[in-house]
Amino acid sequence: MDKHHSSRKQEERQELRQARAFVTLFSFIGVLLQLQTVGAITLSHTDALKIGKRIWQNECNGTIAGLTSWNEGENFASLGIGHFIWYPKGQRGPFEESFPKLINFISRRGAKLPKLVLGLGDAPCPWNSRTEFRRALHTAEMNQLRQFLSDTVDLQTEFLIARLQSALPKMLAEAAPPDRAKVQQQFELLASTARGCYALVDYVNFKGEGVLHTERYRGQGWGLLQVLEGMHRASGDDAVDEFARSAKAVLIRRVQNAPTERNESRWLSGWIRRVNSYSGG
Repeated sequence: MDKHHSSRKQEERQELRQARAFVTLFSFIGVLLQLQTVGAITLSHTDALKIGKRIWQNECNGTIAGLTSWNEGENFASLGIGHFIWYPKGQRGPFEESFPKLINFISRRGAKLPKLVLGLGDAPCPWNSRTEFRRALHTAEMNQLRQFLSDTVDLQTEFLIARLQSALPKMLAEAAPPDRAKVQQQFELLASTARGCYALVDYVNFKGEGVLHTERYRGQGWGLLQVLEGMHRASGDDAVDEFARSAKAVLIRRVQNAPTERNESRWLSGWIRRVNSYSGG
């Protein structure tokens, strides 16, 4: 009798596991069906280049010198128009490393790479600290890197737009099922105009997709997903204004949730100015 009772429990547990597996499978299929309706982001070369130059202005004040930076208090170099992150050996953080991905993308487009990044792969940043980086700022190697980055603004912009395109499937998979239709609708509405596309491309480069659980304070993220979720219903150009409003609310919440020792309030006014550029405010 004991064996029969144990066997029955095992069968019930097996049935429960199968039911959960079916729920997971159907949820995944639901995301895939949604993604079948997502079209590619299409921008003219002129509009794309305008976006790239605005992001260059946002991140580097539009200067060639700003293309190679290492900000105080950070453990990584910030390179290119999007200040793509490159971690030194043995260093990691909550933020996604993007510079090696950029170089691989540019390499596949056939551009000539400077010696410093030839065969980069996943190699770490060659400077181990901000002090080392700043000592090397005027070396021939660093000058060559800056020239390369200033010559490939169009390809860096392509990379940013490709990142945005790949962000939507990640966000839909991370969003709660009841929110997925809203997230996709807001994304596609914004992506249908040059101004909305600039807001999306800039924000996802600026604060990420919002899908990494390492990029959370007190369980709350600050990426593109959270901004789209926080938007109210809007249409046309009003959608960009609503996106900017939601982005400001998300960034203020991030600062309020941040650990005190990070003192993130020092950056908030600059973040708000940047978000205001989406709506022209």
